[in-house]
Amino acid sequence: MRHARAVVTGGSGFLGSHLCEALLAQDISVVCLDNLLTGTSRNIAHLTDRRDFRFLRRDLTEPVHVPGDVGYVFHLASSASPADYLRYPIQTLEVGSQGTRNALELAEEKGARFVLASTSEVYGDPLVHPQPETYWGNVNPVGPRSVYDEAKRFGEALTSAFRHSRGLDTGIVRIFNSYGPRMRPDDGRAIPTFLRQALTGEDLTVTGDGSQTRSICHVHDTVRGIIALAMADHPGPVNIGSPYEISMADLAGLIVELTGSRSRIRFVDRPQDDPKVRRPDTTLAEKVLDWQPRCGIEEGLRSTIEWFSRELLVAKPA
Repeated sequence: MRHARAVVTGGSGFLGSHLCEALLAQDISVVCLDNLLTGTSRNIAHLTDRRDFRFLRRDLTEPVHVPGDVGYVFHLASSASPADYLRYPIQTLEVGSQGTRNALELAEEKGARFVLASTSEVYGDPLVHPQPETYWGNVNPVGPRSVYDEAKRFGEALTSAFRHSRGLDTGIVRIFNSYGPRMRPDDGRAIPTFLRQALTGEDLTVTGDGSQTRSICHVHDTVRGIIALAMADHPGPVNIGSPYEISMADLAGLIVELTGSRSRIRFVDRPQDDPKVRRPDTTLAEKVLDWQPRCGIEEGLRSTIEWFSRELLVAKPA
């Protein structure tokens, strides 16, 4: 049994804050590290008074020290949306390289299991569909998305090197299109953008002809998968995502329907290197983690719509 204390880097972000909550619910105390570049203290405000939760504002590209025993290190720190990593390209590469090394060395110092939150973006614009963990990907190393794609690919290589050369207990999880409450309305990804537009009466801007697909997975399912890998002894990589894909045009139409919006759908230019398809092969997760997503698309979107409705109401000027 590992010590029931975890470090979560990027713990004040969308996904990180949900992971902190889920760990605390399993009686695992949490040290949250974040420099608040893209995360926000609002996401963890309801946790800060707990004795089993501690927030430390830290830049992970600098050496980090956490006093006391640690059983798990979850490395989530990174800009994850195109809007953010295009705004902070150097920082994204640095946290994926030096930040990953510092998190790995923290895990090594503590004798902790290290879990890297990687991404489906390592597959790029895939030529294999659905994508199994054995697929090496189709990534443009000098394109506009490369700062994120290659940072995560390097993070996987570095994590594997620590495992093989230093014997560190590591796991790699590849996350597919997670969504849910606490995504920023200006996040730039499809779901928060469509929700903000639908709830404010704007046109929903679908890129290209809308035929490109994604497999969206509710954040609670994603977090269950991350924790399942942490509690297992499998090194990964393991895909965590929904095996059910939806086109962006259909997703926009569903959001208009669920919000009761009068917004129209407008097609705009598609970004460079935007993947045409995206769907994980989750056979490995089902086999080694006994994991499958539980939350259906409509159920997950309804809970997210409720949160966005409140968030936009708070943000609306008097």
